[in-house]
Amino acid sequence: MKRILGFILVILLIKENAAAQADSLLREATLQNVVQYALQNQPLLKQSVIDEQITEQTIKSKLADWYPQVNFGYNYQHNFQLQQTVFAGNTVKIGVNNTSALTFTGTQNIFNRDVLLASRTAEDVRRAARQNTAGNKIDVAVTATKAFYDVLATLQQIKVAEETITRLERSLKDATAQYNVGITDKTDYKRATIALNNAKASKAANTDLLNARIEYLKTVIGYPVDKNLNIVYDSLAMEREVFTDTLQRVDYTKRIEYQRLATQKKLQEANLKYNRWSFIPTVSAFGAYNLNYFNNSFSKLYNTAAPNSYAGLTVAFPIFQGFKRTANIRQAELQVNRVDWDIISLQKSINAEYAQALAAYKANFENYKALKENVDLAQEVYDVIQLQYKAGVKTYLEVITSETDLRTARINYYNALYQVLASKTDVQKALGQINY
Repeated sequence: MKRILGFILVILLIKENAAAQADSLLREATLQNVVQYALQNQPLLKQSVIDEQITEQTIKSKLADWYPQVNFGYNYQHNFQLQQTVFAGNTVKIGVNNTSALTFTGTQNIFNRDVLLASRTAEDVRRAARQNTAGNKIDVAVTATKAFYDVLATLQQIKVAEETITRLERSLKDATAQYNVGITDKTDYKRATIALNNAKASKAANTDLLNARIEYLKTVIGYPVDKNLNIVYDSLAMEREVFTDTLQRVDYTKRIEYQRLATQKKLQEANLKYNRWSFIPTVSAFGAYNLNYFNNSFSKLYNTAAPNSYAGLTVAFPIFQGFKRTANIRQAELQVNRVDWDIISLQKSINAEYAQALAAYKANFENYKALKENVDLAQEVYDVIQLQYKAGVKTYLEVITSETDLRTARINYYNALYQVLASKTDVQKALGQINY
């Protein structure tokens, strides 16, 4: 019976492990699913979440100094030789052979600039940790998006190569048939063979490149390297996503980098106040309750206690520190000023980044429109020349040329499509529209 129960338990554990592993994989690796998977599984983001938790515990540790600090101490002392003194001309011993004390002490901060700084900056420190995670999420999402587009571009090149191979195999069959009946010489089918071999070589090269780009995408999103990634996409839907408003203006406050600097400035301003508080005395209350025991016999040491207790107030004020406090205040003021210049520099950098991203998007968009038209034209030219060749009007060289033009037009079109989508992502990032 125990063996049966153990076997059932093992089966249940295996099923549970398989289910958990299945949940960690993507059934359909669409762009949205890939980005969401990256946001949940990318190691850098996992570390950022842990950093937030570390920050929270650090804050709690700092704020704990506001609470009363209670301590207990135990002491036992055996005197082998008692101290002696002279009293009324006679030498007498002072004390007893055994002494012991149980000490309870407590302190309470009333004003302490370290603890005050921790309490006033706690929310800003939490915000800085969250903003760091948000910034990492944006970077991961953008990187994952571009890596996904690289995979799609390579997939389309393979698809174009497969279509090209199909057409060239048909052309080779036609050229061989015409050669066999004596209509053309052998150069036509040899050219067809050369073109077919080149198309196959191109497909093989792109297949190897695809594997490398998929592995890179797995790394970017934190996907298991030993599992397959089923890429799913809709070309028509992506074509509808190429448009964006090019008249938008930059709002610096939407950028996570600006938000980080704003938080950093608040922390620097708090640090300035902290240094100014150095001229205010530190105040704390203290108290103690002691149980003292004295006896020459150790067995009777703890029979009778001699308690004492006290409480007090400590005010500490450093009078002169060699102008150290003044220098620290000036240093804190300069650090605040430096953050102001960081903000100005960031604004200029964001403007330049947006201008470059927008220029790249516009150029890629115009290129995309032109190449989209070229695909239709190249397809039409190829179909006409193919018919003319079969009718004996055109040479096979013109068929090969039109085939090359068609393949190039299709590859360039898909590359342009994914380039304009990638550049749109850069524009969105520059505008601060990618947020998590």
